[in-house]
Amino acid sequence: MSLSVGDVLTGIDIAAVAHGGHFVARHDGQVIFVRGCDTGEVVDIRITEVNRRYARAETIAVRTAGEYRVMPPCPVAGHCGGCDFQHLEVSRVRELKRQIVAEQLQHLAGLEFTGDVIAVSPTPFGWRSRMRYHYDENGRAGLRAHRSGDIVPLPADGCRLAAESIATPPPWSAGTELIAAAADSGTVFVAAGSTQSVRETVSGRHFEVAADGFWQAHGAAPQVLTDAVLEGLQPRSGEVAADLYCGVGLFAGALCDHGVTVLGIEADRTAVALARRNVPQGSFLAGDVAKVADRLPQVLDLVVLDPPRTGAGGVVLAAVLARQPRAVAYVACDPAALGRDLRLAAELGYQTETVQAFDLFPLTHHVECVAILKPE
Repeated sequence: MSLSVGDVLTGIDIAAVAHGGHFVARHDGQVIFVRGCDTGEVVDIRITEVNRRYARAETIAVRTAGEYRVMPPCPVAGHCGGCDFQHLEVSRVRELKRQIVAEQLQHLAGLEFTGDVIAVSPTPFGWRSRMRYHYDENGRAGLRAHRSGDIVPLPADGCRLAAESIATPPPWSAGTELIAAAADSGTVFVAAGSTQSVRETVSGRHFEVAADGFWQAHGAAPQVLTDAVLEGLQPRSGEVAADLYCGVGLFAGALCDHGVTVLGIEADRTAVALARRNVPQGSFLAGDVAKVADRLPQVLDLVVLDPPRTGAGGVVLAAVLARQPRAVAYVACDPAALGRDLRLAAELGYQTETVQAFDLFPLTHHVECVAILKPE
């Protein structure tokens, strides 16, 4: 039987969790990725997408519930795309993320991950310090539905993932986007694309950040990740380091504070301008990291890699590891990209010493990892 969008299938057995916030099921030999369920459950599903290799579906009824299933606290959970796992206990969600990290690292890099996904407060609600709200044609604020441009209006008490000061956005123009930032310098609401900035503080150093620019969403993430990077690198005064995909200079600032000479590279020119102000002790270069990697110092002691979801890739890794740094800290927001890059690093003579995983996106499928690489 070929599947079509809208088909309803009943009594479907749910197997293992898969990367991306869904679970694997099979029907007449076809793989289906299903949201809103858990391993071991029996559910009814509706097909939402079909292609040649697999289909996607949503859970519409639960026939046999798993032991970790709970009533979602948010009335739009399952419709809004902001959460993947509100229907499960928080400890179960972290276990699912642990399984994903372990599976991806084993499958893609041949590495055994034996750690846990570390909980970080605040959790599981009130952790988002940045929100992007969309206003529908009636002027109602909401968030995008999963894999859709449709806007799901917020419940009356706002988004539960958001910090309290930005959970309920103010009235705004219909059909527009509003950026909300709960920063150390205060709460701001600005139109998407605004040039307004806010101030954040990490390890006593102040960072000016564009309100509509990149900054870790979890309020505690910048400090947690900085601590993990420093713990892994153990920087020494007088060393030379590169901070690649440096943003506004978070890790560069921490390294400079330990007496390290730092070159940061970042494609976003606005972020580079801010990094130069935030970390005047460092040097910063605007450009695609892969295209300007040949401008790295010929000798590097330390490297921080914090690439986008697609990973650093072979060109960047080859350029970095050719400089023979004594340690590399790789900050990854996608365990699959991390696994691919750790395999490449191993082929270039660098072994993975440690991997830590942090639950910096509670109740979503996202997980942040910090890997420390050293020469074999």
